[in-house]
Amino acid sequence: MAQRPDDIDDSSAPLIEHLAELRTRLIWSVLAFVLAAILCYFVWQPVFNFLTHPICGALAKRGQECGLIMLKVQEGFFLAMQIAMFGGFILAFPVIAYQLWRFIAPGLYRSEKQAFLPFLIASPVMFALGAGFAYFIILPWAFDFFLGFQSGPLALPDDPAQPVTSDPEMAGIVFQGSISEYLSLTTKFILAFGLSFQLPVALTLMGKAGLVSAAGLASMRRYAIVLILVLAAMVTPPDIVSQIVLFSVIYALYEVAIQLVRRIEAKREAQLRAEGLWVDVDDE
Repeated sequence: MAQRPDDIDDSSAPLIEHLAELRTRLIWSVLAFVLAAILCYFVWQPVFNFLTHPICGALAKRGQECGLIMLKVQEGFFLAMQIAMFGGFILAFPVIAYQLWRFIAPGLYRSEKQAFLPFLIASPVMFALGAGFAYFIILPWAFDFFLGFQSGPLALPDDPAQPVTSDPEMAGIVFQGSISEYLSLTTKFILAFGLSFQLPVALTLMGKAGLVSAAGLASMRRYAIVLILVLAAMVTPPDIVSQIVLFSVIYALYEVAIQLVRRIEAKREAQLRAEGLWVDVDDE
């Protein structure tokens, strides 16, 4: 039997409404990102100065002046654009998360909203903790370690203030960093640690939904170690020190997630026992 036009319109209306709602949420998210990126573009210099504090502090400990160079004439412009994109996403993330929540919330039950909302709030908080951990602890330590491989006169060859050494043929190894490479390295560290701090949030949310269990996560430790090692090698610079530090942090967060999921399971079991709905497997 042929379908009537009214039936076709009724069946397609919910999909059209969802697509229209999705379009609205995407427009607001993109608009927030563009406005935040424009704002960050006009203040890119203070933002870059803030991002250079770790390297400048490590250089100051060695009595060296802090200065980065432009290897290409257009490198300064692309630096400003990178900061605008990076800062714009961070500033716009609360708006993007709110639009995501407004899109999925109508399809959730009240209990599901109460379960999901804390994780939506915890996600940016954990990202900020991870980014702060990378900026204030990991980056100063990493730059201090890397700069320790300098040798000889810690000054550029054409520096008029460079003292005459007893061995004029000795080649000095001195840091002379590019602004784009430094920004890429710094933002990679910040993003890597910020995203790695999302692991407890993601696994705990999956445990809340019943997709994973504490026993299952504990039994997967050996595989998790391999995956974390691969992830640390992919998102960090190609040096063993950074990879070991990031691996240690992510694995510690994995163990924290196991404990959080175990607490959720214990709370769920206690609630089911109180309602008389819990059945022990051994009693069956």
